[in-house]
Amino acid sequence: MNNILNFFWKYNLPRWSILFIDILICIFSLTLAFFLRFNFKSIPQNELDNFPIAYTVVILVRLLAFILSKTYKGVVRYTGAKDATRIFVVVILSSLVLYSINIFTRQILLGYYIIPHSVVVIDALVTIFIMISSRLAIKAIYFESRNPEKEKTQVIIYGAGESGIITKRTLDRDAAVRYKVVGFIDDDEKKKGRSLEGVFVYPTLKLAELVKENNVESVIISIQNLSPIVKNNLIDECLLLGIKVLNVPPVAKWINGELSFNQIKSINIEELLERDPIKLNTDEINKQLNNKVILITGAAGSIGSELARQCLKFKPKLLVLLDQAESPLHELDLEFREVFHSHLHEVVIGDVRNKERLTNVFNSFKPQIVFHAAAYKHVPMMENNPSESILTNILGTKTVADLASEFKVEKFVMVSTDKAVNPTNVMGASKRIAEIYIQSLGKNSATKFITTRFGNVLGSNGSVIPRFKKQIEQGGPLTITHPNITRFFMTIPESCQLVLEAGCMGNGSEIYVFDMGQSVKIVDLARKMIKLSGLKEDRDIKIIYTGLRPGEKLYEELLSSAENSLPTHHKQILIGKVREYQFEEVNTFINELILLFNTQNNALIVSKMKDIVPEYVSNNSVFQSLDQN
Repeated sequence: MNNILNFFWKYNLPRWSILFIDILICIFSLTLAFFLRFNFKSIPQNELDNFPIAYTVVILVRLLAFILSKTYKGVVRYTGAKDATRIFVVVILSSLVLYSINIFTRQILLGYYIIPHSVVVIDALVTIFIMISSRLAIKAIYFESRNPEKEKTQVIIYGAGESGIITKRTLDRDAAVRYKVVGFIDDDEKKKGRSLEGVFVYPTLKLAELVKENNVESVIISIQNLSPIVKNNLIDECLLLGIKVLNVPPVAKWINGELSFNQIKSINIEELLERDPIKLNTDEINKQLNNKVILITGAAGSIGSELARQCLKFKPKLLVLLDQAESPLHELDLEFREVFHSHLHEVVIGDVRNKERLTNVFNSFKPQIVFHAAAYKHVPMMENNPSESILTNILGTKTVADLASEFKVEKFVMVSTDKAVNPTNVMGASKRIAEIYIQSLGKNSATKFITTRFGNVLGSNGSVIPRFKKQIEQGGPLTITHPNITRFFMTIPESCQLVLEAGCMGNGSEIYVFDMGQSVKIVDLARKMIKLSGLKEDRDIKIIYTGLRPGEKLYEELLSSAENSLPTHHKQILIGKVREYQFEEVNTFINELILLFNTQNNALIVSKMKDIVPEYVSNNSVFQSLDQN
């Protein structure tokens, strides 16, 4: 039987044959309409005498309507809502034409109706029903023959709203998709027990029962704007039940306003670490950024590029994107031109350590706001290359900050890190020294210098999550430095939004600390990623511990023990109260430190850094010996 059906589906019926079948349906519908009108009893002789004219007029009107509307040109087995709507409209309009012809023949031409008005109405309803239902029946037979029930994977859709119904329809209409929806899950009391498109709605409490009874393999989350807490609880339950979790993207990302099955993806670990959306004071940010010239250093990096995207929303006069990485900067330029259609940006290749190049940038563009995101950030790399850390993270920051002050920039916002708190490594210490410099410089400058501190950013270049994903794709193992190591995480958009907010509220010399939420145990993160991939720890993927890397902390912190904090109007942003320094003293120390680059003596360089930052105590590093002297 399947072979016969497959042969049948291999070819599309000629369009003329579909048109011919539609006309046959119209003839049948008209005949049935007459029988219904006269209760399946004898049709009066006068009506029978009018049959030749009645059938001729109906066939000609319907035929003309179908040709003009091209209802016969669609592929029947792919009939959708738009096709059904078109048939409905065409039949109704052509029936109105028939109604008008009927009146014309009664009043002017023949003196009587060629078709009773009631027959016209019944005929319209029957024609619509048969034409649409026959197409849908053929579609259902086609999909069933291509994708038998027994071969389908059972799934549950979480969310019985409009998005959930669209998700089910998407699964139903795609012949290549082997999913069967066995139920909706929704806690809306009004929806419980209802049937949507032949599928019942159940409360969340029934999830485990449904999974076992129906051998469910996946749950598809279709609710838009689901709170992170609810989403995490649902996913945790699904992982315990051993089933996969898929996610429907936001409506804004649907292709041409329609959901495609290919857009329904597995849940990303980043989504589980998200929190409630940040509420920004967009009016104040707009006042600060709108129609301003904004310079972003490190613009091709994870933070810099997202800052640029966020700034673009506020329509700056010009966005100057500066970075030394040619290819990533080129990609960002293409994105801005092709995706955002931006003509408000300028791409500049340059090194923040090169004063002459930066002087030309400031002189040419006269920036009013500077976001300084350029930095080296990898702890082990900087632990092995201290001289480069002072050249980029310290000299680079000093150069940009000095020029910002010289050119009377309104605000200078530096992106710092939680590793600057009680630093245990060269990278953290270099960022703390950069913080000290701009904070002290701000006391004697018209420019407002502001520092923002936050922890690890999800999805940033070199972060743990992309590394785990790559290791899972390669079959493992997942490498973790220590079983107890924890980190704070924040999404890239979230961190950049808070940078904009903090920059807006800053009056100069503040260090803003972001609320990073709860710290996450890296081993728990790894295990959840393994489960989300449909794999099992030890059986499919192993986790191994490699030991702490040079300079690495077990636990990150945002405020040192000697610091306290003050609240701001934004609950996720605090002001860190830190030790203040005199600019002359700091400037002297930092200039001496930068001059040590020429010695290429790592011990001498790090020793000087420890003099500037007394709380800098090395951990698991060759520089620990310097703390013992």
